Amino acid sequence: MSQATGTQADVASRFERLLGGDTVIGDPARLQKYSIEGLLPETALLPNSVEQIVAILKVANQENWSIIPFGGGTRQHVGGSPKSVEIVLSAERLNRIETYDPGDLTLSVQAGAIVSSVRAACVQHRQLLPIETFPSSTVGGALATASSGPLRTGFAGLRDFCIGVTFITGDGLSGRGGGRVVKNVAGYDLMKLMIGSFGTLGIITSANFKLFPSPQQTLTCVCQFGTLAEAFKFRDRLLMSPLSPISAELIGPEAAEYLKDIGPRDPDEWAPETGVGSEKRVWQMAVRFAGSDRALARSRSELRSEITREIRAQDEVDFWNRVVNFEQRLTARHHNPMIFQVEVPPAESERALAAAHESASEYNFVSATVGRATVGSFIVGFIPLAIDPPAVTQFAGAASAFRGRLSKDSSAVVLRCPREAKQHFNVWGSTPTDIALMQKVKRSLDPEGILNRGRFLVG
Repeated sequence: MSQATGTQADVASRFERLLGGDTVIGDPARLQKYSIEGLLPETALLPNSVEQIVAILKVANQENWSIIPFGGGTRQHVGGSPKSVEIVLSAERLNRIETYDPGDLTLSVQAGAIVSSVRAACVQHRQLLPIETFPSSTVGGALATASSGPLRTGFAGLRDFCIGVTFITGDGLSGRGGGRVVKNVAGYDLMKLMIGSFGTLGIITSANFKLFPSPQQTLTCVCQFGTLAEAFKFRDRLLMSPLSPISAELIGPEAAEYLKDIGPRDPDEWAPETGVGSEKRVWQMAVRFAGSDRALARSRSELRSEITREIRAQDEVDFWNRVVNFEQRLTARHHNPMIFQVEVPPAESERALAAAHESASEYNFVSATVGRATVGSFIVGFIPLAIDPPAVTQFAGAASAFRGRLSKDSSAVVLRCPREAKQHFNVWGSTPTDIALMQKVKRSLDPEGILNRGRFLVG
């Protein structure tokens, strides 16, 4: 924190007077929970109400103090690396279900609520909130990062079943987008603007969702293919069929072991000339169906001989939890992976994943892929072949080569890579054509640029 605006003690003291001592954390041991890319925040604030968030943001604007919104901490590695972390603002105490109308299939919940807890509350009424994300993810964090998971195949993304949000803009004004009913078309669609904004336009304080009836039962069928082309031919047949899977997950040959409970493989065993030959590459498609016994029997009959194995009951729950946590499972085994969120038109999926494999090999990485095959959304990990960390320019070169092979309608955002490497390339990719409009929106909602300063595409 600059000398012009005050010392850490001054900041903590001011917020203690404003909010109360239990809202302000300055102890280094407790601040560890809120560290970002190894940087300890100078102060963490845990407001107890929306009014306190408003007060915090107004003071931060007056003093030009940078604020980093914090949910469950599962996506704080995404974006540019902050030079320092001044103030972390966590909404963890705003964690209540505000209203729940099972008869209307609608739910209103505060942003600090843990997604898994909200889903559990819906299960009691045989209803489903179709967000599958990391175990400690909050509702606000899922919205800010537009995270939905494998169920996106059957229920679309968060922008489709989130029907309203309330938020506080960067300059401390209360805002609302959408409402509490499904048919709501009044005003500007600020809700969709906030979803995926990574906390740079405002702090989401609550959200309203449209729910779905819980499936009576589910069945996951796993099909195996010798080539990537065969896997996508199956995907195309699936799309043309009368079947309606709720998930259709592509699992690459190198990704399969991260869905099992086995020890990490020696990176040196993955030398391109010995470890990733076409004869050893088996692609899998995990297709999850929901419905009655009769509906599941029809799905099984339609796929017939293409099914390698079926997964049901608790094994099925465990399997999809591992798919959802693929990024974390990969990171837990490797110190220096580079992980992309790849979004492509579905018809270009095969080309994009082939480009990932080719680009990774050129720079001495192995690519490991998991993702939504029918919607063109994939997590692609570039795993270094050597035990020693690659040079930072190696990460930059691999990212550039990969992006250069994608179409203009595709994107490859780097979710994770070593902090040092981020200084050598843009983790968000090339500058979008609408960057000027994004900057205007940022200035309108956060005129002093205090929210997530320097971490997103703008601001």
